[in-house]
Amino acid sequence: MNLALVADWLTTFGGAEHAIDEFRTLWPSAPLFTTVANRRRLGPLAHADIRTSPLQKWYEMTHNYQILLPWMPRAIEGIDLREFDVILSSSHAVAKGIIPRGDAVHICYCHTPMRYAWEMEETYLNDFHVPSLLRKTVKNHLRKLRRWDLTTAKRVDTFIANSNETQARIQRIYGRESVVIHPPASDAFFSCALQPMEGRTSYLAVGRLVPYKRFDLLIEAANEIGFPLLIAGKGQDEARLKKLAGPTVRFLGFVPDADLPSLYASAKALLFPQREDAGIVPLEAQAAGTPVIAFGGGGALDSIRDGETGLFFSEQTAPSLRDALRRFDTFTFDPPSIRVHAQGFSSAKFRKRMMEVVQHSFDLKKRIPTKNSR
Repeated sequence: MNLALVADWLTTFGGAEHAIDEFRTLWPSAPLFTTVANRRRLGPLAHADIRTSPLQKWYEMTHNYQILLPWMPRAIEGIDLREFDVILSSSHAVAKGIIPRGDAVHICYCHTPMRYAWEMEETYLNDFHVPSLLRKTVKNHLRKLRRWDLTTAKRVDTFIANSNETQARIQRIYGRESVVIHPPASDAFFSCALQPMEGRTSYLAVGRLVPYKRFDLLIEAANEIGFPLLIAGKGQDEARLKKLAGPTVRFLGFVPDADLPSLYASAKALLFPQREDAGIVPLEAQAAGTPVIAFGGGGALDSIRDGETGLFFSEQTAPSLRDALRRFDTFTFDPPSIRVHAQGFSSAKFRKRMMEVVQHSFDLKKRIPTKNSR
């Protein structure tokens, strides 16, 4: 099959980009279409055959993909995919809006329907510090984006959800069925040496430092209880978080992928206070044999076994987190058992399921005549 990959935008190497890297393992010759890209920040994707839209020149001038969002629907629709039999989009925003050839099959690996358009509008307006004078204009753009988003769902032949949370959201918003394929933890996390729980003293948090990830809860608890907390990552919320941090909190900044497995393996537990649609970080920690203390919502519910590979806390508050930390010390966690559980989310299993679904969708489409996707 002649296959093309499509991404919303490629400005950093995060969870969605990890999935795309796995797609490229399956289809190494597939070109990767997107609106804008920053190769310097794409890690293993930096040398991919990336083809950007006309918005790229504006991104290179502004270095800000968010302000280009109103023009991205038209840019993604303008990508010429007529030569391809199969389009696999990785979408949490606009990528699923591509217009395929009438007899082509479009499979969308959906990380979520646009959260800032449907369910987190005010959160995103606050997180990105949109001035009051501009909020009405931005909300009007988001309203148009919602209408467009609903229309483009009809262009997808098969939806793949990255979690049960996302599957429910796809059904609720688009009225579409989907199959769940959880994102994988990379092989490197299964290869690092397991370390005994005895002697581990520091808790760990990993991710972009942005407000919705609620690292402020971790800092508040660390300041009150006095436990050592390591925070790995960079982001717009870094300055505020550093002002909140007490003497037991240490910021590691950007940690290269090669150093992450040993960092996870030496942590007493990974702390995961945010609600994510899926969440690769808890999988990486468990693959390295480290338990996870997570907020009990979203994709974490799919990957963590409460009392066996980690613990949940019920509210995104410091008291709820402190209670989970106290309970954590009453449990005994076994690193080899935690890793065995994580094997269910390996790259090999992910690639096998993706290949099965893509092949099945391709075969089904070729048997059923369809109208032009436009």
